[in-house]
Amino acid sequence: MNSYKFFKYLRFIAIAEGISFLILLFISMPLKYFAGLTEAVLYVGWVHGLLFILFCVLLLLVAINYSWSFKKSAIAFISSLLPFGTFILDAKILRKESARN
Repeated sequence: MNSYKFFKYLRFIAIAEGISFLILLFISMPLKYFAGLTEAVLYVGWVHGLLFILFCVLLLLVAINYSWSFKKSAIAFISSLLPFGTFILDAKILRKESARN
């Protein structure tokens, strides 16, 4: 698999991970604590966890294949921990890198 596909997958997974994080924070968590529906967090949390792991693996592959600096890689990782972070990552870094390649 060529490195461009890793990059393309990283962009897709970054957006999916960001959406799942927002759903977890703003829909599932309120359902758990205000309506007592613990299943919402269970399933959405599982999906979000899987997407987060995929994001981390793809980030590592892209960082190696594109010779990203430690700083750029760290910023990308930290963005996955913040609400709306992966959307900003896509707009500020990933979209520009995609156009460059």
